[in-house]
Amino acid sequence: VAAQLNIVAIGGSNTAGWGVGAQKAYPSLLETLLKDRGYDAHVANAGVSFSTTHGMLERLGAAVKPGTTIVILQPGHNDTRFGGTKEQRAKNIATIVNRMRERHIRTIVFENETVPTANYQWDGIHFSAKGHEIAAAWMLRQIIGAGPSQAAANPSPADAKPSAPPAEA
Repeated sequence: VAAQLNIVAIGGSNTAGWGVGAQKAYPSLLETLLKDRGYDAHVANAGVSFSTTHGMLERLGAAVKPGTTIVILQPGHNDTRFGGTKEQRAKNIATIVNRMRERHIRTIVFENETVPTANYQWDGIHFSAKGHEIAAAWMLRQIIGAGPSQAAANPSPADAKPSAPPAEA
């Protein structure tokens, strides 16, 4: 039996499932993919539509409960869409990653660009159902092998690498 994975996906409207619903959003799909592969996994969806990285940072303590093993941070682009700067966005992402590292929680930063633009809804902002499937499959590749003893932070999808399989219980 693989170690239990308690995952929190924190982000904006794409994480929340805008336009497709929470059950078809990547956090729910990811939980199903992990369970189908025999992992004892729970993925909490802490997505809030219109959220910026500042909002994610503010709710981090409440969203990431003790016992969390992995955080998926999907910062989106609301910061610059709502008048923030790329520099402040980057600073907030680094702060979130560092806070999770201090708690020995692996963090995977999941940028929108991981999903090809052909898999977005009509607005060009939100993932389509197929986009969420692509996101969940990408995330599965990042998580397989990450267990509770893994505390590595991956600052970008390009840097996110799967680690060794979890220890057998």
